[in-house]
Amino acid sequence: MSVRVVCVAVIAAVLMGARVRAQDPLELRWGGDAEGGAPFVEADPRDPARLVGFDVEIAELIARGLGRVPRFVQVGFTSLDASAARGDFDIGLSGIEDSAARRARLAVTVPYYQFRELLTVREPDRGRFRSLADLRGRRVATLGATLAYDLLVAARTQHDVVPVVYEDDVHPYSDLAVGRVDAVLLDQVLAERGVRRNAGLVNQDSAVDVGYYVGVLAPSQARLRDRVNGSLREAMRDGRLEAIFRRWDMWNGDQPRLYARVLAGDGVELTPLTASSLSTWEATRRYVPSLLQAAVITLVLSCAAMALAVMVGAAIASGRVYGPAPLRAVLTAWVELIRGTPLLLQLFVLYFGFASVVQLPAFLAALAALGLNYAAYESEIYRGALEAVPAGQLDAARTLGFSRIQTLTLVRAPQAFRLALAPMTNDFVALLKDSSLVSVITVVELTKQTSIFAANIGSWVVPGALCAALYLALSLPLARYARRVEKRWRRG
Repeated sequence: MSVRVVCVAVIAAVLMGARVRAQDPLELRWGGDAEGGAPFVEADPRDPARLVGFDVEIAELIARGLGRVPRFVQVGFTSLDASAARGDFDIGLSGIEDSAARRARLAVTVPYYQFRELLTVREPDRGRFRSLADLRGRRVATLGATLAYDLLVAARTQHDVVPVVYEDDVHPYSDLAVGRVDAVLLDQVLAERGVRRNAGLVNQDSAVDVGYYVGVLAPSQARLRDRVNGSLREAMRDGRLEAIFRRWDMWNGDQPRLYARVLAGDGVELTPLTASSLSTWEATRRYVPSLLQAAVITLVLSCAAMALAVMVGAAIASGRVYGPAPLRAVLTAWVELIRGTPLLLQLFVLYFGFASVVQLPAFLAALAALGLNYAAYESEIYRGALEAVPAGQLDAARTLGFSRIQTLTLVRAPQAFRLALAPMTNDFVALLKDSSLVSVITVVELTKQTSIFAANIGSWVVPGALCAALYLALSLPLARYARRVEKRWRRG
C-alpha cells in the first residue's frame, strides 16, 4: 500500500470520527470562552483539566434536563455568535448578552440572569464621575461588541466620551488603577470582580443600563432551544438556578423579578437602536467612517514604526559590521532576543509590564514594540547587504584614502541599499499586517475595528471584504512604488 493511500485513509478516518463525535446525540456540545475567567468559565485552580463557573453548572443543568452529557467547546468570545450559526456547538453559554440582533439571526434562549451596567472609578473620583455625562472628554474603558461598548459609542456623540476598547476584562481595571483611563463601564459581574482585584476602585451605585445573559443556538435549532427553555424555566421554579448563583455569590433582588417575568411569559426590554440592531447595509454605512479612521491609524503607525525600524536596524547592522567585539556580542544577543520572542509578548511587556515604572501611551508603546521588533529583522537584511558588497571595492576605497565613514556612506551603503530594497518592502507589508496585534493594548486599528463591526452585525462577509480592500489599498501602492525604485536603481 502506497504512502499516499495510507495518508488518505488516515485523514478520512479522522474526519469521519470527528463527524461522528460531533453528531453524538448523547452529548450536549456547549461553546464558551475559558479565557473569560471566573465566575463564567475558567480552569479549576486545583485541577486545570476541569472547568468551573456558573455557566459550566448551567450547561450541566441543561444537559441533564435533555438527558445528555455536556462537552465543552472552546471558542473566542467574539466568535461565539458566528460559531453558533455554523453549528460548531449546540448552545453557547459564556456571559452572552441578549440583543435584538442576536434574536434576529440566532435562536436565543430565555434570559437566565439580569445584570446592571456599572461605572467603575477611582475612589477620589467617586463624587465627580457619577454618570457618563460627567465624563465629557474622558477615556472610558470597556470590551468590544458588548452592551457597554454600544452605550459608550452613543455617549461619544452625546457626551464626547472617548471609548477605549480592551481585549480582556482584567486590564481595563488595572489601567484605571494606575490612571491610564478615567473610568470603566462593564456589567456588574465583571465590575465587582475588578474592584475586588484592585484596591482604590469603587463602583457607582446607580446603573447605566440593564442587560441579560442568554444562551445562543443556530437558527435551525429552534426546537432544541425550546427544550432548553423548558429546562431553564423548570430550574427557575424549583430553585436550582438560584442555588447555582448563590454558590457563586451572584444572587440578588433582580433575579426573582426576572424569573417571575420569564415564567409569566413576558419579554424583556432591550436597549433601542444599537449598532447591532441595524440592518447589515445600514450598519456598514455607519461603520465606514470608523473603518477609514482605523485605516489611517494603521497607516500612520506602520509608517512611523518602519521608519524607526530602518534607523535602529541600520545602526545595529553598522555596529555588528564595524563595531568592536563586545559591542558586536551585545547587538547579536539583542537581535536574537527580539527575534526569538513573540511580538505579542513584547507588546504586553512594554505596555503592561513596565506600567509601574513608566506609563507609555498605547500608541507610543505600539510604535516602540513594532519598530524595535522589525529593527532586529531589518538589521539582518542590512548586515547581509553590507557584507555582500565586493571586498575589492572596499580595498579600492581604502587605497584612494577614503575613511571608514566615507567608505560606508559613499561606496558600501548605496550598493547595500539597492540589495536591501526588495526585502525592506516585503517587511513593510508584513509590518502593516502585524500592526493588527496592537489592539491588545487598546489601539483600535483596522482589524480591531473590523472585528467589532463583525461581532455587532453577526457576520464577517461584509466587514471582512471591506477590511481586505482597505489593507490592499494601503499596501499595493507601496509595493508598486518600490518596484519602480528598484527598476530605476537597476538602470542606474
